[in-house]
Amino acid sequence: MSSLHEFAAHMDWWGLLSLLISGCAALLCITIHELAHGLMACRLGDPTAKEAKRLTLNPIRHIDPIGLLMMLVAKVGWAKPVPVDMRYFRRPKRDMALTALAGPASNFLLALIALALCSLIGYFAPFNLAVLLLLCFLSHVALLSVGLGIFNLIPISPLDGSKVLLALLPDKIYYMILRYERYAMLLLVLLTILGVFQHPLSVLIFGVLKNLCHLTRFPLPAVLAYQDISYLLSLTGLG
Repeated sequence: MSSLHEFAAHMDWWGLLSLLISGCAALLCITIHELAHGLMACRLGDPTAKEAKRLTLNPIRHIDPIGLLMMLVAKVGWAKPVPVDMRYFRRPKRDMALTALAGPASNFLLALIALALCSLIGYFAPFNLAVLLLLCFLSHVALLSVGLGIFNLIPISPLDGSKVLLALLPDKIYYMILRYERYAMLLLVLLTILGVFQHPLSVLIFGVLKNLCHLTRFPLPAVLAYQDISYLLSLTGLG
């Protein structure tokens, strides 16, 4: 029993809570991203995502374990792709590009909403532990959502940016690349682990966040500070 008490006393509970908040924020960002893909495809005439039960807010149906881990570790990642059958589209290449763009667009909108809520809460709500945790969650949502949106705009298959780039290519090259995109995933994972995208993505992420913060009047330093609950608690004394 004493060893159990000693374990509990030395456990970083606030760090664990911060990881939980980050995980929940990542699941929300991934779910909205994939749901947007499915809704756009459905609107353009493709019922495949609906039939696969991917038009849902249930995050379990959208999780890619490696992509989720990358989001928690590197702040960029991906989800399990929503199935799309281009044969249903009236204009396959254009409609595939629109379906692809719907995901990142939804992430930027989600980040804007999260930051707007942060601004309203920070202005009107009394500052206490519950408000602090809510602001931490929303700040995580904003950062991870922007990261997910920008990362998926990289024009490497099977990321969304590749579908936009491929739409500009001749049909023969377009469909040939689509056949081999599963192998590009291995290259993508390797490049992400090696940190090839880290610096350029960081610049882009903070650039977009800065502009969104300007629109919502919520300071960027606050977004970054709310990523570390333990640090904030040491400053405020709420822990």
